[in-house]
Amino acid sequence: MKIVPSEITPYTNYLNRRSFIKGAIATSLTLSMSNPSLAYHESNTDHLLNQLDKNDTLNTFEEITNYNNFYEFGTGKTDPVQFSKNFKPLPWSVKIEGLVKKPMTYYLEDILNGITLEDRIYRLRCVEGWSMVIPWQGFPLKLLIEKVEPLGDAKYIQFETVYRPEEMPGQHRNVLPWPYVEGLRMDEAMHPLTILSTGLYGHDLLNQNGAPFRLVIPWKYGFKSIKSIVTIRFVEKEPVATWSFVNPREYGFYSNVNPEVDHPRWSQASERRIGEFSRRPTLMFNGYTAEVSHMYKGMNLTKYY
Repeated sequence: MKIVPSEITPYTNYLNRRSFIKGAIATSLTLSMSNPSLAYHESNTDHLLNQLDKNDTLNTFEEITNYNNFYEFGTGKTDPVQFSKNFKPLPWSVKIEGLVKKPMTYYLEDILNGITLEDRIYRLRCVEGWSMVIPWQGFPLKLLIEKVEPLGDAKYIQFETVYRPEEMPGQHRNVLPWPYVEGLRMDEAMHPLTILSTGLYGHDLLNQNGAPFRLVIPWKYGFKSIKSIVTIRFVEKEPVATWSFVNPREYGFYSNVNPEVDHPRWSQASERRIGEFSRRPTLMFNGYTAEVSHMYKGMNLTKYY
């Protein structure tokens, strides 16, 4: 799925436009996939600029949408953009189940009803040793959790990607057990940095980036940010995530970005930022130590990797 170059907002214009409408509600930039009256996109240029670290440069729209891991469409980096054209992200519904007071199937427009979409510029660090800086649009996962009212026994949340092999050719291959599953501890899910993203660069998410909405957890390796979510299950015990099930020695449940804990097959001390020639040092928790380290106080991060 592609957007023609004339429809792509250059980042300088992206910020300048938000500077002009600072503090306004920009309904024209909300999800075209849903009724615009249901969700608003609030712009805050100062917040955007504060999110962009002086050592970071935003990756281009082309880089972000043409270099992806999404094994449901294939294992190559360009497979998602090449083989996701037949994927139909609309209509979309999400099943909420498990230890909640309000289990039910919600249509996407129901989830977005009354939600204010926010701009979030986050670093994304892949476990493979590459990274990007991405301007997401979305909302805190916490809002959805509070809406469905989890029970006291709900300690974790399990997420599942849609299973549609007729539209996702990678699911015909046994490279992973399908559907793809991920999980978070409840405090991680409730953290204000954890968002459900509905777009990037002011556009709806494209198929190759996890349309119509996906998880984004900036202090964890990218595979934790599960895409095209159809099931959210509240559970008491730690769920078995796909990569942890396939190879627990290499992929732990937490998968926090940690330059001091190497992957068994390569170092995690540095990374290649897409678009840059040289490598740069990897930051603990991907640079979000001040915000998230308290959740892991006293934990052996070498053991709980």
